[in-house]
Amino acid sequence: MAGVERDEMEVFLTLSEELHFGRTAKRLFLSQGRVSQLLRGLEHRIGGRLFDRSSRRVTLTPLGTRFLSEAGPAFRLLDAAFQEARASTRSLDGVLRIGFTGGADLTLLDAIPRFQERYPGCDLEMYELKLSDPFGPLHRGEVDLAAVCEPVVDTGLESAGALATAPLVVGVSVAHPFASRSRIAAEELADCRMIDIKEPAPSRWRERSSPTRTPGGTPIPRGPVACTVQEVLSQIATNRGVMLFCDNFPAYNGHRDITFVPVDGLPDSRSTLIWRRGEDNARVRAFTELAVAAAQRDGVETSSRASE
Repeated sequence: MAGVERDEMEVFLTLSEELHFGRTAKRLFLSQGRVSQLLRGLEHRIGGRLFDRSSRRVTLTPLGTRFLSEAGPAFRLLDAAFQEARASTRSLDGVLRIGFTGGADLTLLDAIPRFQERYPGCDLEMYELKLSDPFGPLHRGEVDLAAVCEPVVDTGLESAGALATAPLVVGVSVAHPFASRSRIAAEELADCRMIDIKEPAPSRWRERSSPTRTPGGTPIPRGPVACTVQEVLSQIATNRGVMLFCDNFPAYNGHRDITFVPVDGLPDSRSTLIWRRGEDNARVRAFTELAVAAAQRDGVETSSRASE
């Protein structure tokens, strides 16, 4: 159907049923002049007359009859597929799968009950993402949305902008020298062994939780490698290394053998919602809008943007 406009085909098919310009215009909510204009455009593209019209009657020409029999069914199938696809993106009934790394932040937790109350026909499913692969589940279609920390270093993803900010704390074993401190300076991280996050997590993203240097440029010794939050906590609890977390992380992931100490001199962590570019369907948009509204109530400035 290259070169044929949807409006032209609708006029042609309706006129072939009504055989009357006035009734055709009424059915399509168009003027008779617009109906005639669209029909002339279609005939020009085809290169022949589709209807014989006089002051008394309108009839299909042999070319019009053949075009109707060949193009009509194809157009109706295409139109039905289009309408079904559009309805599926607008409908909120179904399942919305949300992934998160570590503990879900407060903005996400606040949006979930609001979403379920507003859209009872949509079931929410939550999945914990590996630290070593925070973006892969989106690309593989395993989740529709993911709540992650910035930066989002993947050009195939889009972001809702910062939905929450939080100071950073360092998780250390109760046997670590820092465990008795009320807070430490960022430069003191050079005295620790930092747990590494395994690839394929991008290096820039890993730097937020597992920096390789202090803000002053001093290298931070490397410790063991981990893929999941539970692996990280096990390494910390056994005093094999340390890692940075948002300061609300201990509220949902406390551990009797781990102490979380505030770190001065580091920028706040920023969390966001991300989705695969071009796949922000109605459920994704509705949840993101609620999360953005929750963030704005908390005073966080947000702006939807592509990944860095």
